[in-house]
Amino acid sequence: MNVTVFGTGYVGLVQAAVLAEAGHRVTCIDIDENKIERLKQGHIPIFEPGLEPLVKRNNESGNLTFSTSAADGVAHGELIFIAVGTPPDEDGSADLRYVLTVARTIAEHMEGKKYIINKSTVPVGTADKVREEITRTLQARNALNLEFDVISNPEFLKEGSAVADCMKPDRIIIGTSENASEQKMRQLYAPFNRNHDKVIVMDVRSAELAKYAANCMLATKISFMNEMAVIADRVGADIESVRQGIGSDPRIGYHFIYPGIGYGGSCFPKDVQALKTTAAQLGLDPKVLNAVEERNHTQKHYLLDKIVARYGKDLSGKTFALWGLSFKPNTDDMREAPSRVLMENLWEMGAKVRAFDPEAMQECERIYGNRNELQLCGTRDSALSGADALIIATEWQQFKSLDHNTVRSSLAEPVVFDGRNLYHPLDMAEAGFEYYCVGRPQVSSNM
Repeated sequence: MNVTVFGTGYVGLVQAAVLAEAGHRVTCIDIDENKIERLKQGHIPIFEPGLEPLVKRNNESGNLTFSTSAADGVAHGELIFIAVGTPPDEDGSADLRYVLTVARTIAEHMEGKKYIINKSTVPVGTADKVREEITRTLQARNALNLEFDVISNPEFLKEGSAVADCMKPDRIIIGTSENASEQKMRQLYAPFNRNHDKVIVMDVRSAELAKYAANCMLATKISFMNEMAVIADRVGADIESVRQGIGSDPRIGYHFIYPGIGYGGSCFPKDVQALKTTAAQLGLDPKVLNAVEERNHTQKHYLLDKIVARYGKDLSGKTFALWGLSFKPNTDDMREAPSRVLMENLWEMGAKVRAFDPEAMQECERIYGNRNELQLCGTRDSALSGADALIIATEWQQFKSLDHNTVRSSLAEPVVFDGRNLYHPLDMAEAGFEYYCVGRPQVSSNM
């Protein structure tokens, strides 16, 4: 099938590459000429495991092409994905200007029947707005005889495993009331739907809400567990034991119940805020969503509070080694990352930071530039040199095995603040560390 994807971000580029790998002929459209040229040369603008070889292979085969020509893109695709950004507006709602601009562009160039697919995460009612924009533009062209349908097809990709999620989706939601549109979408996704039927068809508005509901539900699980960790701190319980105790209940499960220092990234914070705004616009008070967001904001200061309790509010002259900058492992994305809250607060208190991350170093430099309070280090061990204590903000695989001797000899004092509970408190105590983690009792080294 001939497919066009407007937008070459996480969602658009991954979706395009995976559809091309399945044999569809896919064209990606973006207004950024430099980005398109780099993609043509095989340079991927984001770090996503498995994406680079997929893009290169399908670009070389001709199944995946890149262009800045919207007219060519519309002419090519019978199915046209809108996968552009929907950043938060000033009031917290999703900014739809890019989505509606693409809709207008499609209408300006379309000739035959088009199936227009909203892949971007958008509020309920966006498909109606896209339809109205297209109709208005076609009317201006005197081309209301041209047929089209607007379909909701939300993505459920996790940064760090987006390619795998797209290759082997656990569900494919199609929001449409048109039988022809459903059949086209089933044909498009047939290569990914062979073991069992993963397609769930529903009305457009339900499909739009399903995406927000899914992300907000996951954010709720994270925030709930983080709140339990705070309670565990106060009552002297071990949140890891609690996690195992409740995760064994199949109604709860083990996914998304690991305590930490808050969620970040491009999805959860934005989507919780957007759904809150939608509810408020409808005259509703989204109590649960408000609590989820508040807990997450508070949780990002969790380690900072422990650092202040240990060293005081004046951190002048102190240097902290920081392992992990990205909001989660297997990505270079630092949007809403807890590491940013930590660093910025440490700097305000007079401290310096020596940071390392396997993938997000360039992104960190882009965000913060050259500043005296921050030194980006080439390895995790070099970040320790001259530091008073170690802070762990991201659970990268290479951080999970700790060389006790190297860490202890490199730090001014053997103090570790672990925001991801990577180590056992007893092991750390026996190795001579003062170990602060999330919701687990501190064990004395003289036990």
